[in-house]
Amino acid sequence: MKHGRTSVGIVGGGPAGLMLSHLLQVSGIDSVVIETRSRDEIEHTHRAGILERDSVRLLVESGVSDRVLHDGHEHRGIELRFGGVSHRIDFQALVGASTWLYPQTDVFIDLANARVRDGGDVRYGVTDTAVVDVTSDQPGMLFTDVDGVEHEVRCDVLVGADGSRSMTRSAVENRQEYFRQYPFAWFGILCEAPPSAPELIYTRSDRGFALISQRTDSVQRMYFQCSPEESVDDWSEDRIWAELQARLAGEDGFTLKEGRIFSKTVLPFRSYVCEPIRHGNLLLAGDAAHTVPPTGAKGLNLALADVRVLAEVLERAVLKNDKSALDAYTPRALSRVWKAQYFSAWMTTLLHAVPDATEFDVRRQLGELSAVVDSDHGRSFLAESYTGWPS
Repeated sequence: MKHGRTSVGIVGGGPAGLMLSHLLQVSGIDSVVIETRSRDEIEHTHRAGILERDSVRLLVESGVSDRVLHDGHEHRGIELRFGGVSHRIDFQALVGASTWLYPQTDVFIDLANARVRDGGDVRYGVTDTAVVDVTSDQPGMLFTDVDGVEHEVRCDVLVGADGSRSMTRSAVENRQEYFRQYPFAWFGILCEAPPSAPELIYTRSDRGFALISQRTDSVQRMYFQCSPEESVDDWSEDRIWAELQARLAGEDGFTLKEGRIFSKTVLPFRSYVCEPIRHGNLLLAGDAAHTVPPTGAKGLNLALADVRVLAEVLERAVLKNDKSALDAYTPRALSRVWKAQYFSAWMTTLLHAVPDATEFDVRRQLGELSAVVDSDHGRSFLAESYTGWPS
C-alpha cells in the first residue's frame, strides 16, 4: 500500500469536488481528489444545466474558464404557461439578473481542464473507496487506483462530494435525514430540432407538467410529467410528440418544432437534506448533503454555493490552523439549502398535476399561478429565487 499526505482529501470528482479543489489551490491549499468514474464517463453523461448569476461569476472570476460567457446562452427570463397562455417572467426587469443555459457536462469539462492546467491531483477510476478516522486529527481516504495499487492518503480535513448515493455520508453519526418523495417523475428526451422558444417554458396543463428547454441550435431537451414506473419502451416518437404538443397547446396556437428523438429517460426525484453536514473533520457538499427536484434548477447551483462557503472556512481551518472555523459551515450552507428546498418544492407543486387532486385543488393551483403572474411582487419573488439569492 502506498501512503500519502495532503491538506484536504476530497471524495468525488464531479463539479463540486473539482471546484473545491480549484478554489483551495487558488488559496494555496493542496488537495487530492478521488473519483470512481473515469473522466470520459463523466464527460459523456449528458446533464442539463441552468446556472445562476453567482455560479457564472464563480466560474469566471475564480479563473476556471470564461467559456460559459461565449458558449452558454443567457436567459433573461422564463415563460410560465397555463390555461394555454404564456406569461413571461422578466428576470432583468424584475431583479436585474439573468441565468445561463450551460450544461453540467460543460461545467465539468471546464473544471477538469482547469485542474489539468493547474497541476491538480485528481485520481479518476478508483475503486474500494473508504474514509477512516473522520473524528481524528488525521482522517484518511483509502482507495485502489486504476493500476490496482492500494493507497492511503491522510489529510487535515475530508470532504464528501460523492453524489446522491454518497458513501461518505454514512460516516456522519447520529445524522437526521429529511426527505420528501414525489408521486411523479419526468419523462425526458433529447431531440434533433431547432429551438421551439428562446427561453425555458414551464407548463402546467390538465394533462400534467411539461418543460421545454434547449441544448444547442440543433439539439433540444424536453420533459413531461409521468409516473415513476413509466417505461420508455412504451413511448414511440409519435406518442411522445403528441403528448408534448397536447400539453403546450393553447389559444395562441403555439406548437413545438419536432425532430428525431435520440434519447429517452425517466427521472424520478425527491427532496432530501442530511443534517448536520459536518462530523468531526468530515464535511459533506453537493448531492451528498442534499438533493432537490429539478423544477427550480437548483441542484448544481447549490453544490457550487456549498463549496464556495467550504473553501472560505477551510482557508481559515488549514492556513490559520483554526479548526473552529469548520463550525460555521453547516449553518451557513444549510440556510441556503432550506431556502432552495422551499423554492424547488413550491415550483414543483405549483406546476405538476397531483394524483387524486380534487376540483378544488385544481382551481386553487390555477389561482396560485394567476396570483404569481398578476403581481409584481409575485413575479419578483420567482425571479429572485430562480436567479439566485445573493451570497
